[in-house]
Amino acid sequence: MNTPLLETRLSRANLPVRRGKVRDVFDLGDRLLIVATDRLSAFDWVLPTPVPDKGRVLTSLSVFWFQLLGVPHHLISTDVDQAGLDLTESEREVLRGRVMIARKAHVVPFECVVRGYLSGSAWKEYRASGTVCGVRLERGLVESARIAPFFTPATKAETGHDQNVSLEVMAGAVGADLAATLQSRSLAIYQRAAEVALERGLILADTKFEWGFDLLNGELLLVDEVLTPDSSRYWPLDLYRPGGPQPSFDKQYVRDWLEASGWDKASPPPPLPADVVERTRGKYLEAFERLTGHALGAGADPCCDI
Repeated sequence: MNTPLLETRLSRANLPVRRGKVRDVFDLGDRLLIVATDRLSAFDWVLPTPVPDKGRVLTSLSVFWFQLLGVPHHLISTDVDQAGLDLTESEREVLRGRVMIARKAHVVPFECVVRGYLSGSAWKEYRASGTVCGVRLERGLVESARIAPFFTPATKAETGHDQNVSLEVMAGAVGADLAATLQSRSLAIYQRAAEVALERGLILADTKFEWGFDLLNGELLLVDEVLTPDSSRYWPLDLYRPGGPQPSFDKQYVRDWLEASGWDKASPPPPLPADVVERTRGKYLEAFERLTGHALGAGADPCCDI
């Protein structure tokens, strides 16, 4: 187990940095250095307790999918030495396996969500109104039911929840042609990834993509992370039983513990117990191993040029 990283500190580099819920993004001028920390968020809070190796799972799994999918993307390299920074040896070791050096892009201000199963916020809306993002679905569906892959965009939120919107709302903001392109490309990637996941005994219930235009040449790129347990809902195929929630490869242990802890969700969250951290870490590692076929750090060198 590696030492967990809660926040990235570069002692010899004075770079602009933006800290998201999970990632620290450093501006290298013509490129970005994106560091996946081991922070964990739940109920719109970043928790005080990191999950060791989580950031390395997110980075390595994103690399796996970028290479497999073969679509234009923002990743240049995962070799920290390619950042051109004066790093100490300890900083280099902490960053190894958790960084992406990426092309800068103007990011489309919508999450491109694709759902193949009725779960999460989609299930809540369907149960209340029979619709998902305003589109009426057939009657009588149950929670976690398989549905035809469905594009449901959402507004991007730095804090709080993303808000589901209709394709028409998205088209009104970015233009009909771009909205149609994002819909078709997102659906195609979901279909391909869902097939790969099924071959490995996993259901890809839903996922979200981010797209952006390369600032240098205007090419439409797949950006941020892709098809990780943080951005996707994976279920074990052998345990799939429609009609209720499914076991998943994410932070459900954390959510369950927080719900039972008495925390009011309005004040800073409590530290997580060691067993909850370890079980959550195990789920992230299991998802990685089942999808890639090898243990974290045991396959291809994660430091590579793409």
